[in-house]
Amino acid sequence: MTKLSVNINKIATLRNARGGNVPDLMKVATDIQKFGAHGITIHPRPDERHIRYQDARDLKQIVYTEYNIEGNPQHNFIDLVLECKPTQVTLVPDAIGAITSNAGWDTIKNQSYLAEVIREFQRNGIRTSIFVDPIFEMIEGAKSSGADRIELYTEAFAHEFSLGNLKGIEPYAKAAIFANELDLGINAGHDLSLDNIEFFKQNVPNLLEVSIGHALICESLYLGLDNVVNMYLQKLK
Repeated sequence: MTKLSVNINKIATLRNARGGNVPDLMKVATDIQKFGAHGITIHPRPDERHIRYQDARDLKQIVYTEYNIEGNPQHNFIDLVLECKPTQVTLVPDAIGAITSNAGWDTIKNQSYLAEVIREFQRNGIRTSIFVDPIFEMIEGAKSSGADRIELYTEAFAHEFSLGNLKGIEPYAKAAIFANELDLGINAGHDLSLDNIEFFKQNVPNLLEVSIGHALICESLYLGLDNVVNMYLQKLK
């Protein structure tokens, strides 16, 4: 079975919007694991607009499944990862002001830097994945950098799927076969949802893990609204 790691950034966004500790990020992470998810993903950014660095430290104490920390390997991020020692670190080339991830690494141009960072993480027993587009050269670069896995950036697939173009899966299927030939593990994430995840899973061989946050949280809000609204109505009778 492909593992599901739930990205809880949006829970932190909701908490930060009001101040205080509602929703309680630690309780949500605990419950998500209790409900059966295989892991928890966070993506702290330098401005801490959703996940705070202290959240990463606190989560270390309660995540008993796989713990995945994503981010751009700048100095503060590297220090945080080495302190928390998660199961996996996923390197993402975010610009400082980026709203969300919007591109994979150029693993050729950045190979020496990525290799240096990866060696440091691996010395500390942390599995390392590199966020890449489904391009053979970038996958080869990830292998040369010493990564254990790649995470395929799936926004293009999700967009094509929403338009009814099922052939949008082809670059990802081919990329997965190529990565397997290089002995790289395969993760995937970005805009995967209940609508497209089954098709993606069926067509991408040896998919080890997906990281899903925005869609899963939005779907949870909507699919839970009927229940919660009616609970309020019962209380107000």
